[in-house]
Amino acid sequence: MVARTAFTQLNYSFWRLLGTAIAMSVIYLIPPLGFVVGLITGNFWIGSLGLAGWLLMAGAYLPMVRFYGLSPLRAFTLPLVALLYTLMTLDSALRYWQGRGGSWKGRVYSLKN
Repeated sequence: MVARTAFTQLNYSFWRLLGTAIAMSVIYLIPPLGFVVGLITGNFWIGSLGLAGWLLMAGAYLPMVRFYGLSPLRAFTLPLVALLYTLMTLDSALRYWQGRGGSWKGRVYSLKN
């Protein structure tokens, strides 16, 4: 579903796509990467800031995880979910540029001209 509609929601704009991909990366991927880099390099500040960001986003996601009756540990998977959503959004743009944008069950629906 995301691969069919994400680029449409961005109004078929390359610049909006680029901005979305950069924003999603900064917001959701930098904190866990900072935590890992901090652990590997022994840099306390990078690691602690990365962990703090990751804990804040997990805390914000926790009510939804609980709503669906899942383990609270699943809240820490939000960066992975965001990465997959970003990749589906990029795939949506790629499909549009290849002329396969609105396909569903083997049918291709008309695209915006």
